Amino acid sequence: MVAENYRIVEEKVCQACERSGRSRSEVTLIAVSKTKPVQMIQEAMKAGANIFGENKVQELCEKYEALPEELHWHMIGHLQRNKVKYVVDKAEYIHSVDSLRLAEEISKEALKRNIQAKILIEVNVAGEESKFGVSMEDTEDLIRAIAGLPNICIEGLMTIAPYVENPEENRPIFRSLKKLAVDIKMKNIDNVHMGVLSMGMTGDYEVAIEEGATMVRVGTGIFGERNYEK
Repeated sequence: MVAENYRIVEEKVCQACERSGRSRSEVTLIAVSKTKPVQMIQEAMKAGANIFGENKVQELCEKYEALPEELHWHMIGHLQRNKVKYVVDKAEYIHSVDSLRLAEEISKEALKRNIQAKILIEVNVAGEESKFGVSMEDTEDLIRAIAGLPNICIEGLMTIAPYVENPEENRPIFRSLKKLAVDIKMKNIDNVHMGVLSMGMTGDYEVAIEEGATMVRVGTGIFGERNYEK
């Protein structure tokens, strides 16, 4: 079932790329495996998945140890500063940086391990109080503050769009994030690349791709409904 779901999502990603005149290679499909067991990840791997996203540090670490080394892991959930040390050398990207203090901690731990940490700045485009992320207005200032830190690379932006029944409602959200990324890129800030736009989830990833997403985070569409009872 998981393998079949993955193939269906992959096909829809291809179609969305085609509709928007983009190459399939421009979009990274992240299979969001939070709360899902290792066996389900292995099923997705059979269909070609090798990039997985986790929300919780402990879960990412456990799966990182249990599964083959060639997999790529992304930390997509809110990250507490005291947990950075566990994940900085395991996550290829940290999607959810929304404060200077968190970035400083990532920089400190990356420096200790002599690695370059790739981060995305989480922007709360819709201004939802229940969501993490920096405001649109404060994003550039935060990026400028983080850009000078050692062993950290700002690769782009990320947002979690509102939950909507009709994915078209989120098109303006994705369009705004893309415009912000373009604006920041034009400032030519040292150590800031705006090549990554992480936006779009199970309900709206096709619209996100049409609006310029380079990473989409699909969980339910691949693994089915989440089980939070564990």
